Amino acid sequence: MYERRTDLALESHMRFSQVSRRDPEGVRADTYRIGDITVDCIEIVDGQGAEALGKPRGSYITMTLPPDAFADPERLFTGAKSLARFLSPMLPQSGDILVVGLGNRNITPDDLGPAAVGSVIVTRHLKSSMPGDFRAFRSVCAVTAGVLGLTGIETAEIVRGVTEHVQPAAVIAIDALAAMDAGRLCRTFQLTDTGITPGSGTGGTRGAITAETLGVPVIAIGVPTVIDAATLALGALETAGAETPPDISFSEIENLLVTPKDIDALISKSARTIGFAVNLALHGEMSLSEMEQFLS
Repeated sequence: MYERRTDLALESHMRFSQVSRRDPEGVRADTYRIGDITVDCIEIVDGQGAEALGKPRGSYITMTLPPDAFADPERLFTGAKSLARFLSPMLPQSGDILVVGLGNRNITPDDLGPAAVGSVIVTRHLKSSMPGDFRAFRSVCAVTAGVLGLTGIETAEIVRGVTEHVQPAAVIAIDALAAMDAGRLCRTFQLTDTGITPGSGTGGTRGAITAETLGVPVIAIGVPTVIDAATLALGALETAGAETPPDISFSEIENLLVTPKDIDALISKSARTIGFAVNLALHGEMSLSEMEQFLS
């Protein structure tokens, strides 16, 4: 049977429960709402839960925004504040923070990480040269690691080298993800303390960026921007109530990924939401106009 691809722990949990007709052992799940935002918390507490969901042990917070979340800058900023609310407790209260934008900026659905870095207020150099003026800010630096095909260097190697030099208290890694449900594309934000393996949801096998490989906590923030074509086809068959043959073949579309037609605008807004959330979580309360002034 074709294995559906997803980077979202929430979808892995839902799929397991659907297929097995029971909740997985070793997993705690909770859902609640903050206004019109849905929040799903998945905690994989042991190896049994990790095997059931195919995800590392740890906490996964999934925040799903309403369809009109990007309708105007204020609505976008509201989403960023909600995301910051969950990101802040995951981060150490002192020390430098390294923000890493993962992905290929030349491929729009994969540009989430680099684009998000563009909305992060970096202060490490300013705190060093003007400590009095920036004493209220955290020390933050950022890097876009590129991809192996453009740099000839594994992304994980680049991130590890920068981490060894900067010696941050934690790393925030931002990357585009894959989903099973097309309705989640560019509307769902996943936060996890387990780190990330770039490209895993689309069949990639790049090196892991985790606390074990870097020696510091790694918080991963991701947004699904693509869905595997075969996964999409299977979902459509299920929705239509059709029987799926166990030996069904997707050889003609197994290398296809589907993304929204307005992905360029959605990437820009999703990335901005993440960048604003990182700023709020690290630097404290500020208004939208204050943040835009720092970024201009």
